Amino acid sequence: MNIIITSKGNQLQSEFDLRFGRAAYFCLYNTDNKSTTFIKNENVDAQGGAGTKSAEKVVELEAKRIISGDFGPKAKDLLNKFNIQMVMLDEDHSTIESIIAKLVV
Repeated sequence: MNIIITSKGNQLQSEFDLRFGRAAYFCLYNTDNKSTTFIKNENVDAQGGAGTKSAEKVVELEAKRIISGDFGPKAKDLLNKFNIQMVMLDEDHSTIESIIAKLVV
């Protein structure tokens, strides 16, 4: 299963990003083969609709779950439409690596 974690950087030691639509990167974690790929969020500087555009990217990446700090109403609607589970965390100083470690437990 593909899980996306919003990230401030493109490394496992990068901090978790509480922003969904304007996160700097999306960490795509595959639970089957334990691989991680970092994807630059093209919508970080969008004038408007960053959440919706980011939700479309999540759908395109075939993620079944996304971990972020918060989601706007339009992004929530789109993610719900595609049955993508939204997990909200408020651990803004956590690293991507530590969040992945919690998923494996």
